[in-house]
Amino acid sequence: MPPMDDANPNHRPAYRLFTDGACLGNPGPGGWAYILRHVESDTETEDAGGEDKTTNNRMELTAVIEGLEALEGPARLTLVGDSEYVLKGLTEWMAGWKKRNWRKADKKPVLNVDLWQRLDELIAPHELAVEWVRGHTGHPENERCDQLATTQAELIKEGNA
Repeated sequence: MPPMDDANPNHRPAYRLFTDGACLGNPGPGGWAYILRHVESDTETEDAGGEDKTTNNRMELTAVIEGLEALEGPARLTLVGDSEYVLKGLTEWMAGWKKRNWRKADKKPVLNVDLWQRLDELIAPHELAVEWVRGHTGHPENERCDQLATTQAELIKEGNA
C-alpha cells in the first residue's frame, strides 16, 4: 500500500484543465478547445471541435464539458480559462440558479441551461478550483486553446469540418 499523502488524503490525481471557446459571429460558427494536463506526470492531452450556428458562451462551456469528460475518475482539478461567464457561473452563480430551479435572480431562465446542467453533473465528483487568466496576453495554454478553437470555427465556416 502506498504511503498516505497528507496533501492529498483521497489520493485523487491532480490536473490542470485549460479551456477556450471561439465564435465567428455571435451566433455563428464556433469552436472549443482544451488542454488537460496531469500535474504529477506533466503529460497532457488536447482536443478541439466546433459547431455551426452557436455562440461564444456555448463554446466556452463546451470546452470545459469536453475536458471534464476526458477525465477517468474523480480528480483534484484546477480549471484555467479566460471566460468570466464560465468561472463566475461555477463559483458564484450556479448554486443560486439551482436553488431557483435554474432561474436567474430576475426569475428569467438561465441561458444555456442544458450545458450548465451537464457541467453541474460533471464537476460533482471533483475537487474544483478555478483560475482566471486574461485572454490574448501570451499565456501559452490559453493562446494554444484559442488557436485550436478559432481554427475549428474557421473550418466550419469554410465547410471543411
